[in-house]
Amino acid sequence: MHLWPVRVYYEDTDLAGIVYYANYLKFIERARTEWIRELGIDQSRLKQESGAVFAVRRVEADYLAPAVFDDELSVTTRVVRITPARIELEQQVLRGDTVLFSALVTLACLGPDMRPRRLPGDLAQLMRS
Repeated sequence: MHLWPVRVYYEDTDLAGIVYYANYLKFIERARTEWIRELGIDQSRLKQESGAVFAVRRVEADYLAPAVFDDELSVTTRVVRITPARIELEQQVLRGDTVLFSALVTLACLGPDMRPRRLPGDLAQLMRS
């Protein structure tokens, strides 16, 4: 499981002073990018060398409790399942031990033609570790 810290800034909140719902998607996107980076995968190089990119295919999200300005949050990323061309992840945004947001995210691996393709090389094995 990967853990990524995030602080809530004023720009993340809405008129009510709570995190705007779409910003949770930004938080989990950034956490996924950092997870992939920490695995040693350079997404720019991956695209350049193999033409492979990742695209969000599906997000199932549950908003459980609000975060507010200046909260210190953490985003967890855990692999649920990997198929030859897809990666399914569970991601949560927490304040301490309290889950504020939970999502099941399906990523598709796409080739240069933007059609589904197999994950290149040993990428699946690396992500399972």
